[in-house]
Amino acid sequence: MPTYIVLTKWTDQGVKNAKDAVQRMHQFRSDLERRGCKLSSSYWTQGQHDTVTIVEAPDEQTGMAALLALGSLGNVHTETLRAYNETEMEAIIQKM
Repeated sequence: MPTYIVLTKWTDQGVKNAKDAVQRMHQFRSDLERRGCKLSSSYWTQGQHDTVTIVEAPDEQTGMAALLALGSLGNVHTETLRAYNETEMEAIIQKM
């Protein structure tokens, strides 16, 4: 399954609803699971991004749909990075 590192930045709406941040993460996890994805870990962070989340999706289209659904709620802006594990990276290197 493709793995993604999702960096989020709260919108003004997200900051106004900061007390709901943990509940929103639970809802995101439930939505991911419903789509066949997995939220591996999530962290609230200080600095440029407000959360860092590791997500696995069965395919790129499902992952994209889940992140578009998250963004459509209006609480966060996302930046998504495709992450490769050691085995995947070895396969990539073999193609060089």
